Amino acid sequence: MLAGKAVRFSRQAKACPTGFRCDVAIVGGGPAGSAAAIWCARSGLDVVLLEAQAFPRDHPGESLHPGIEPLFDQLGVGDAVRAAGYLRHRGHWVQWGETESFEAFGEDGGRPWLGFQAWRADLDSILMRRAGAAGARILQPCRAIAAILEGGRVVGIESDAGEIRARFVIDASGSRHWLHRHAGIPMHRASRRLIATYGYAAGDWDGDPVLAGDREGWTWTARVRPDLVAWTQLGFTKLRREPPESVRCLKPAGPVRGADVTWRILDASAGSGFFAIGDAASVLDPAASHGVLKAIMSGILAGDLIVRAVRGVTTESAAAAACQSWTREWFERDSLRLRELYAALRDSASSANARINLRR
Repeated sequence: MLAGKAVRFSRQAKACPTGFRCDVAIVGGGPAGSAAAIWCARSGLDVVLLEAQAFPRDHPGESLHPGIEPLFDQLGVGDAVRAAGYLRHRGHWVQWGETESFEAFGEDGGRPWLGFQAWRADLDSILMRRAGAAGARILQPCRAIAAILEGGRVVGIESDAGEIRARFVIDASGSRHWLHRHAGIPMHRASRRLIATYGYAAGDWDGDPVLAGDREGWTWTARVRPDLVAWTQLGFTKLRREPPESVRCLKPAGPVRGADVTWRILDASAGSGFFAIGDAASVLDPAASHGVLKAIMSGILAGDLIVRAVRGVTTESAAAAACQSWTREWFERDSLRLRELYAALRDSASSANARINLRR
């Protein structure tokens, strides 16, 4: 067993003993993995969380709907998130085709609900610290090298720290899809290849976030720090390499990066000894607008199902089926919503050949 509840080691130092067992081993320390770790650890399970990168790590900022705040409170990080000094916003502008509107989150007693412009490097650290405080053992940086399979069951992880045997393995590796690659779980692609580009610009940019779409694609722009603007864009027919026009008057802050946002989902997001959560289970392009919310909800769900299975409240097969159903229903609902959004752009286009076809 590993000594202590929070372990840091370098690959060169080889400071961790090898060959240990736990109830739950989690690959990935983002919002999904940390949420699952918090839920399982505070329920008394022995949890090991592996994160390949040292924190803070570079990661695009996130615009979070205020509906995520109760989940932060459930996980015990609400006060820390509110104290982090994130910019807050009451909604966002939508310029979709020929229409423009402001979509407010709502209000309660005359007071507007406010979303968060979360700086992901800070948010990930807040969640992981909470996982360690709840009792999870954190291995960071620690790379998950391969899945251990026996009799068709996922029974552990080969890692930089050695062999980790676990009753359940959770893949929270994000769009790297660790279990897909190392356990051979098939994946279904529901769109043609889509690449989103993103970056930052420094300078004064006032106003609420803006989602602007036309027949060529869409752009999301939001101020994430007092002097920093984040942007993301997706082209339907070609890769958009240049920053959007709305921020070209500002100074570029860092390189333009790209991410594969092809719509895809694992054929099985849960099964014998494993759960896949967050983007490790399914990916849609960012216009779906709630990546962190989905990640945290899937982490809580998987953690709760595992706790119930360990305590004998439900069977492992029923827990896997529930996770699978939830993941697929969310993916299908968001896929339909995105197709309807893009159809609205297509229908508003004046050109007869301006067709937006995302199907494979």
